[in-house]
Amino acid sequence: MADVCAHITGTVWKIEKPQGSAVQEGDTILILESMKMEMPIESPATGTIREIKVKEGEPVAEGAVVATIDEK
Repeated sequence: MADVCAHITGTVWKIEKPQGSAVQEGDTILILESMKMEMPIESPATGTIREIKVKEGEPVAEGAVVATIDEK
């Protein structure tokens, strides 16, 4: 299992891949808005999204786990 962490403090702008989605390493899972810029949060591994731990509009801190992936 791999954790997906926010690399910057911001607000969840859009969830691109819902729970249960298959992802490849580097796929955008969600987008954070920080300082009026959109920052993609990418999958660190290939697998299936086990859980999205945040909701759109929710603030997140740098380093927070925003999703988990079951690796293949």
